[in-house]
Amino acid sequence: MLNGPTFRDHDPMRLVDPWHLPQLMSLEDNEPIMVERTLGPRNSTPAGEEGAPGHHYQSFPWVVTVLAGVLITTIVVDVIGNLLVIVSVFRNRKLRKAGNAFVVSLALADLVVAIYPYPLVLTAIFHDGWIAGYIHCQISGFLMGLSVIGSIFNITGIAINRYCYICHSLKYDKLFSSSNTMCYVVLVWALTILAIVPNWFVESLQYDPRVYSCTFAQSVSSLYTITVVVVHFILPIGIVTYCYLRIWILVIQVRRRVKPDSRPKIKPHDLRNFLTMFVVFVLFAVCWAPLNLIGLAVALDSRLSRAIPEWLFTASYFMAYFNSCLNAVVYGVLNHNFRKEYKRIILIIFKFHC
Repeated sequence: MLNGPTFRDHDPMRLVDPWHLPQLMSLEDNEPIMVERTLGPRNSTPAGEEGAPGHHYQSFPWVVTVLAGVLITTIVVDVIGNLLVIVSVFRNRKLRKAGNAFVVSLALADLVVAIYPYPLVLTAIFHDGWIAGYIHCQISGFLMGLSVIGSIFNITGIAINRYCYICHSLKYDKLFSSSNTMCYVVLVWALTILAIVPNWFVESLQYDPRVYSCTFAQSVSSLYTITVVVVHFILPIGIVTYCYLRIWILVIQVRRRVKPDSRPKIKPHDLRNFLTMFVVFVLFAVCWAPLNLIGLAVALDSRLSRAIPEWLFTASYFMAYFNSCLNAVVYGVLNHNFRKEYKRIILIIFKFHC
């Protein structure tokens, strides 16, 4: 996105760019060798280049403390919460429904970043720079993209499922049979992988010192950035909005009808389940919208890269990171079956350890 300056000044030989090794090895022994001070993976944007701030990037101690605190909280709640979601669905018969296959899939997408990329980001915060190496940078960036795209695609799958269940209830059992639902989940992840693979070809997975992360660098290509934002965010958000808008219209129509016999079958627990998934969608949209809007704005006009404050860019990133731990909390607060199962699992764990 807004590629910032390169890594902070440490030992210049901590990490040598593997991309330049063949050129270095091919030099004659008597030729002078000049090694660029590189503290991160290949393709980091040096300070002063186009689209990058012209000054050295520095973080205040309290900022680093806040970012580390947010990330630690996110990791802990993400791991515990999403494991509770997955175990709850498999344990509770009432939760083993076709629609909850997407819920489990979404929990896995959120869990991926807490296990691998987020700890590496936390390490970069503590060391004031990326020390894990180029390969880990690429894997971390790939998994970050896999998680966020997988999340929005699964949220889209949930919205379509709820739309069919409430607005087309007569066709629902056929459309979302067990086998069909599993095929839909596999399709979601196939499309997710297909969507993230092009990042390797355009070399857009880079380290950004402002967010201590190896992530999608949106300044690599304006056209590619616009395509990513539209296909990976705006289009899915549009589909989900349409589905939930149709459901809301139907719910309002049902409540305003006088004759009970003419009402569609919308049970109270179905409405609560819909509200739970709607809140999940709203939180995702709110958490990820600032980052995507910044990327889209800079892609449309590169001059905005200097106008957008670094604190706003950093805040938008960590706000997006924080979203991965919210879904499990929403289920526990708004869904009685999940809340009840959470309590059972926690009591079993405490009894086992005691």
